[in-house]
Amino acid sequence: MEPIYTSCCGLDVHSRNIQACVRRTGKDGRIHHEVRTFSTMTRDLLALADWLCSEEVTQVAMESTGVYWKPIYNVLEGRFTILLVNARHIKNVPGRKTDVQDCQWLAQLLQCGLLKASFVPDRPQRELRDLTRHRAQLVNEKSAVVNRVHKVLEDANIKLGTVATDILGKSGRDMLSALIQGEKDPGEMAGLARRKLRGKIPQLCLALEGQVTDHHRFLLGELIGHLEYLEGQIERFSQRIEEVSGPFEEAIQEVTRLPGLERRSAENVIAEIGRDMGQFPSEDHLSSWAGMCPGNNESAGKKKSGKTTKGSRWLRRALTQAAWAASKKKGSYFQAQYRRLVGRRGKKRALIAVGHSLLVVIYHMLKNRTGYKELGADYFDNLNSKRLVPYLVKRLENIGYKVNLIPFENVA
Repeated sequence: MEPIYTSCCGLDVHSRNIQACVRRTGKDGRIHHEVRTFSTMTRDLLALADWLCSEEVTQVAMESTGVYWKPIYNVLEGRFTILLVNARHIKNVPGRKTDVQDCQWLAQLLQCGLLKASFVPDRPQRELRDLTRHRAQLVNEKSAVVNRVHKVLEDANIKLGTVATDILGKSGRDMLSALIQGEKDPGEMAGLARRKLRGKIPQLCLALEGQVTDHHRFLLGELIGHLEYLEGQIERFSQRIEEVSGPFEEAIQEVTRLPGLERRSAENVIAEIGRDMGQFPSEDHLSSWAGMCPGNNESAGKKKSGKTTKGSRWLRRALTQAAWAASKKKGSYFQAQYRRLVGRRGKKRALIAVGHSLLVVIYHMLKNRTGYKELGADYFDNLNSKRLVPYLVKRLENIGYKVNLIPFENVA
């Protein structure tokens, strides 16, 4: 196969060292290659960059393995065209697997133009993405701590969760604080209820009558302290995200116009896909990258599994949460879509479909600089009115009614 690049490099990256293979095409048309080993210390990475410059390398390829590629990418960015490639797309020939052969194989594929680069955003978006992902992990840790609080309360036979919707609301926290401090009278703790929960004081008295020991109080105290720490961390990360999201503010504000996408969800989505849709040729490419569309698996004319592809789990998580909120928005297109699909597809598939629709809308809003236009809850009814009317008439006739349809324009 004819080489496309005159001089390029393949990197096999590990935690401690890097195998680098420079592959050049000489004036006589013969291909020469040289392999060197560098450590991953900053000084050696700079030496690697200088060596590549001396060899007149223009293209560099490396696998997207773990987080080891990030410091190398940061050092080489701006000096070379870097292709970060999926390791599954560049498997070597079976039986020939060494680090040197890996970097040589990468260089050979790169020189022949057979590598497809993964999407790597610019540095401001990468920093925003790091912050939103870390915040998402903190939210997960908070949910785990809340579950542990429920577990301890059940062990002590405190049934606060059966009466109060949120045991960690203001009323619930006051009751738990009193419980941790040694309060034993259920009536005194129930009296700490606020607003609407005060109407359930008799039920609270029964729910707060348990077998609480010093062991339970210690566990609850530590868990509540950990919970408050995580809440403080989440708030600090949210403030930092708001500070660094200036370049993305316009896109975030546009996305928040969609049902189900409040500020935090919009930040998570924009951190993953960015504000410029130029890196995605079409909505289908973006949906496939996000893992929000059915897979395509066909052989010998038979379609096999159509499960969704493995895409960006962070974006998929944000879109699924937004889809759940959008499906609850009354009078919206997304609620109508969810109800239309949930009966025959189930909740999970219906949510993925709604999340996919949200992503397609976001793509066109950002690419075409257009605002969101609500289609309404009756969109599908109007779209399929010719099919819907006979179906509804038949259902009424099946339960014993005689139907005579009169259009509105014919009604006096």
